[in-house]
Amino acid sequence: MHDVHRTPLKQSKTLNRLTGRQVYLKMENLQRTGSFKLRGALNKICSLTEEEAERGIVCASAGNHAQGVALAASERSITAKIFMPKKTPQAKVDATKSYGAKIKLIGETYQEAFMAASEDMLANGSTFVHAFDDEKVMAGQGTIALEMMQQCPDLDTIIVPVGGGGLISGIAVAAKTFHPHLKVIGVQSTGAPATYNQFTGKNTGYLNQVKSIADGIVVKKPGKHTYPIIEQFVDEMVMVSDEEIAYAIMFMLEREKTLVEGAGAVAVASLLCNKISGKGEKVGCIVSGGNVDLSKLDHYRKLSHRYNDDRPLTSMS
Repeated sequence: MHDVHRTPLKQSKTLNRLTGRQVYLKMENLQRTGSFKLRGALNKICSLTEEEAERGIVCASAGNHAQGVALAASERSITAKIFMPKKTPQAKVDATKSYGAKIKLIGETYQEAFMAASEDMLANGSTFVHAFDDEKVMAGQGTIALEMMQQCPDLDTIIVPVGGGGLISGIAVAAKTFHPHLKVIGVQSTGAPATYNQFTGKNTGYLNQVKSIADGIVVKKPGKHTYPIIEQFVDEMVMVSDEEIAYAIMFMLEREKTLVEGAGAVAVASLLCNKISGKGEKVGCIVSGGNVDLSKLDHYRKLSHRYNDDRPLTSMS
């Protein structure tokens, strides 16, 4: 079975200058399948017993977990059925199909796809591979932090996109185990702030409405297993708007020549848009995925200019 890529940790002079920090970008958009999700899916699927594998796999995903599961399942010759929201970007649907998985498009959000996948699991006795709320999945995502600490041993802070919390849970446990002083900061979209709300004491409930261009982190409630880990190990949570996310997407495209999806841009957005306090630090920033629906790029460009009309990106030197 193939392994995951050890992705680059690269600096951006422009980002350093604009933020007053040394910023290290962890390029998980260059991971196989275009996102970090393969790490957790592969760790989980490699750990399944023969009996669990024979029952086939079912999962729900906003897109990137689907590709990770589909690839990992194909490499173990396990059948995979994947439920995705109807609005999942076509690029993610096509890529998942290309790895041999069966796709069911259902519901408006991840939560509805998750409910359908859960019903299918009960009906067919399949093995469920959760997108985030699973210890093996979290541990797989945590390998990113291990790589980052090897690539830059004196990082002060790691900034992480947060949807259901699988990525930040794994990263926070790995980081704090080896470097307890390392700050771990989570970033959510203002359109889907379930974990942010609970973390900051605003509420602990279920969001009825979620909407963001960062479709990979649009989740209605924090994970049952991930949230206690976030509460224990994460130092801070911040939010960014769709305009700020779009600004970061266009910054990465124009200045770094790198295509990043909405969820992959939120950590960069938090720095560019001054959501993180403190200067002069060495900051690791997780660019979690690059599976962009190219038809949306013009929309992102317009949103980006709405955020900052007086400083278009092309004029940055």
